[in-house]
Amino acid sequence: MSLTLPAVFEPAGDPVRFRKALGRFATGVAVVTAQTKSGPVGVTVNSFASVSLAPPLVLWSPAKASSRHSAFVSAGSFAVHVLAAGQKPVCDHFIRSATGFDIMAHTLNESGVPLLKGCAAIFECMREAVHDAGDHSIILGRVLQVHTGESSALMFRDGQFERAG
Repeated sequence: MSLTLPAVFEPAGDPVRFRKALGRFATGVAVVTAQTKSGPVGVTVNSFASVSLAPPLVLWSPAKASSRHSAFVSAGSFAVHVLAAGQKPVCDHFIRSATGFDIMAHTLNESGVPLLKGCAAIFECMREAVHDAGDHSIILGRVLQVHTGESSALMFRDGQFERAG
């Protein structure tokens, strides 16, 4: 029996096609928030993943080219908000702006990190490590507290947003 594989290409030679291939994998949509000397910051990401149950560890990967990169790499605490299906406006807001918490329903945790309202889940984390990873950094966080909501998560696949489930 012969197995036919999809067309092959070198990702370094065709970054647009590589990005499109990566987009075939459905991801959740999250907003990561932290507190800085200049105030709270947030960024929309889809690079969030679980790492370990014991100890409870998660990771996410900010782009080094982002103006928010240094704020998150240096933050001792942060929160990852898995956005609910109806929170695309929150997603869009933090794609465009690092700030604007005055228009977002939120509260501050004990470390001063903004926690957004209405999310499918929130992971409050302490920075465990930061690793170099090409044009991104990998931020590893130890999860200290988790909040879960009842909503389905907002998903992203093939360049489109959709509701999980």
